[in-house]
Amino acid sequence: GLHVDLSISGCSDSDGEDMYSLEGEELWFADFINHRGVEPMPSFIDHHSYVEGTYEQAVAQQQICRSNLKNSRVGMKDIPLEN
Repeated sequence: GLHVDLSISGCSDSDGEDMYSLEGEELWFADFINHRGVEPMPSFIDHHSYVEGTYEQAVAQQQICRSNLKNSRVGMKDIPLEN
């Protein structure tokens, strides 16, 4: 049948998010404070584990996101609010 798979990656100047879910259940997220990936599913269920390097990929994605955010601010700096 049909499944709902979701991936979220976003940032601000001071925070970031990187998360994967399936069927509305969070499967993995990056804990940027403790510098690790977290699989919040209980240990007693048979669950999918993410490959080594997923957290490092999330960290790299945050750097790209912040660079894109900075470029967007520079590019939109002189655009008037109204035409």
